[in-house]
Amino acid sequence: MKFDYGKNGIEVSLDPSWNTTIFRPSKQDIIEDPINAIRNAIRNPIGTPSLEKIVKSKKEIKSVCIVVSDSTRPVPSHLLLKGLLKELSDCGLQEDKILVLIATGLHRTSRKDELEGILGEHLTSNMKIVDHIARDKNSLTFLGNTSKNIPIYINKHYYESDLKILTGYVEPHFFFGFSGGRKSIIPGIAGAETILANHSAENIASPNARFGVYKNNPMAENSTEIAKQVGVDFVVNVSINEKHEITQIAAGDFERVHKKLVNYQLKHIFKEIQESFDIVVCGNGGHPLDLNLYQAVKSMAIGEMAVKKNGTIISVNECAEGIGGGQDEFKKLLYSDMSPEVIYKKILNKEIVVPDQWEIQVLTRIMMTAEIYIVSKMKEDEIGNIGLKHAKTVEEAIKISLNKHGSKAKILFLPNGPQILPIHKHMI
Repeated sequence: MKFDYGKNGIEVSLDPSWNTTIFRPSKQDIIEDPINAIRNAIRNPIGTPSLEKIVKSKKEIKSVCIVVSDSTRPVPSHLLLKGLLKELSDCGLQEDKILVLIATGLHRTSRKDELEGILGEHLTSNMKIVDHIARDKNSLTFLGNTSKNIPIYINKHYYESDLKILTGYVEPHFFFGFSGGRKSIIPGIAGAETILANHSAENIASPNARFGVYKNNPMAENSTEIAKQVGVDFVVNVSINEKHEITQIAAGDFERVHKKLVNYQLKHIFKEIQESFDIVVCGNGGHPLDLNLYQAVKSMAIGEMAVKKNGTIISVNECAEGIGGGQDEFKKLLYSDMSPEVIYKKILNKEIVVPDQWEIQVLTRIMMTAEIYIVSKMKEDEIGNIGLKHAKTVEEAIKISLNKHGSKAKILFLPNGPQILPIHKHMI
């Protein structure tokens, strides 16, 4: 079988004696002419006037800011921008007034080749492009605190622009419920203090901070409140399939657009399971989502949804960048020689407070439920010493796991990352 891995995927040999179940995404019709479809969605928005009417309603527009996702997200931003730029041009707004802001959150800034991958060579050479830098206080504006006392720091370029537009895609997210919409604001273009306060250990520990849960999800609620205060004039979001092709487009009000695409995801992405599995083989959906071990934690959270207590998760991610550039604290904790239980408890007790602590918090939570084997380009001595296990191939990891669980152990394959998610009926 073909398993999404890096840019080209890998082949996994299935032994007919294994008790195997494979979940693949349901067939989704792709949009054949996406640029025209994007323009049509912009002209027929949900919950807002058309972009043309919004532009006319403003006295003067000196600057337009369009937020796009960074290279860790497989968003077809070049298509979204082509459609948007044509519509803005028809409204009398030329490229010299437009700034493209890369929503890096707390990630590192973009390399030139990554920008070309996001925007295409032409737009990279001809547009004004800025990477958001969450820890650069000089590039941020402070807007006070939220109702939950979260300080609101937001990118100055965005906040001071006359026309604010968000782009991105909606898919299930391992603690935000779903990506897209308000997530472009926080963590996308928010300050480090804002991101860390919203992604607190307490919020991450919420039972509602899970894949597909957006009602009563504390982080989703906080980010929506902040987005409203910061301001969003217009949003263009899409849904994509496992090949990163556009299947749905919606434009207009950021909440209404998000709700429409979430409802689409709920119908097409989740597959009900009656009972848990002994072994779950899962990945992040290939490049760019499986670039590093830090991002690979999301795939382990997919495995957590279907694995038995004390079962095995086999994480299949290329990890071409190793642990992940810029994730120093994550790496230190991976090599801390502490048990997952100790790390998790220290995070909840605020004895460990570090940037990006949510990734190690989620990882250690999963490790307390199941053993995790890493199948990647990483070597055994590169995955830390807190209990992650190494295997050279998926087949090797399964054979080792069957020795533990027995030859009749139930194995679930999820070869396409978050494009198909197992869920128990009581979770729906």
